[in-house]
Amino acid sequence: ALAGPGFTAIATHDDTMIARAERTLAGSRAAAEGRYEFQLLYGVRPQLQQALVARGHPVRVCAPFGTDWYVYFGRRLAERPANVWFVVRSMVRG
Repeated sequence: ALAGPGFTAIATHDDTMIARAERTLAGSRAAAEGRYEFQLLYGVRPQLQQALVARGHPVRVCAPFGTDWYVYFGRRLAERPANVWFVVRSMVRG
């Protein structure tokens, strides 16, 4: 997606995926033209969000809301059980 002409949203908290995206972005047209952003969930790994911004990346912090937020949250956790640990660590670390 980063090699194409469109806008790319990189929505992950996974360090390996983020590192790969950063390698791909280095010197790319997508980076030069600002055609991407990292998207992370509010309250999950806020230090990562700050680090990405400090490295010059645009970051959008997303917060599910509305009456079905818990269903959405449950689906995200079920899709990738490691997300449970991200949430727990974020809650413990504050």
